[in-house]
Amino acid sequence: MGQTIQITASDGHDLSAFVAAPEGTRRGALVMLQEFFGVNAHIRDMARQYAGDGYHVIAPAIFDRVERGVELGYDEAGMNKGRQLRARLVMDQTMLDVQAAIDAVLAHGPVATLGYCWGGSLAYLAAARLQGVACAVGYYGAQIAAHATETPRAPVLLHFAEHDEYIPLTDVEKIRLAQPALTIYMYPGTEHGFSCNDRRFYEPVAAALARERSLAFLVSHMAAGQVADTQDMQR
Repeated sequence: MGQTIQITASDGHDLSAFVAAPEGTRRGALVMLQEFFGVNAHIRDMARQYAGDGYHVIAPAIFDRVERGVELGYDEAGMNKGRQLRARLVMDQTMLDVQAAIDAVLAHGPVATLGYCWGGSLAYLAAARLQGVACAVGYYGAQIAAHATETPRAPVLLHFAEHDEYIPLTDVEKIRLAQPALTIYMYPGTEHGFSCNDRRFYEPVAAALARERSLAFLVSHMAAGQVADTQDMQR
């Protein structure tokens, strides 16, 4: 289930995106934002899972700005290349690509952003900066603390690992203090990437709980079609 399509950002950049459509009950749309390993097999699998839950899922290939067709593994080589590719991106352009993905699925109902690792940070920023976001879910986004003063215009749920080598607990506390309205969960005994079954720190019990909480959050905030008001976003 799923296919790759082409979408176009407002500056004319064309990028690919993996799309998985639901069968049966439809709950809205979901923009799934990649780790810095690209739209790889894991991201496509997660897109299919959420499509099975009733969401029309689109996973934009953010790296297309600097290199097309990127699918990296979770080894040291993949980690190093992913960091290099991410460093070559310009955040404002990345946000244009996320907006293009949002716009591409607006016809399917309220749209949420959901991301893992780097994508978790992008999901948060999308809720703060972009139009058409009903809510956002971020898994262990290491760059959120650096943008904690940017207040989301839609409800946000964040998942963090207790022992994250990239996200100290002081960063999580910084986010809590800056944005007390956020819903934040900490998973005891877990490490970065605990939700990905292809990563060495995968923790199935915590992953299942985080997924259950994410689905409940999406249902709660998308059922009524809550979308950030465009006028508010332009103030």
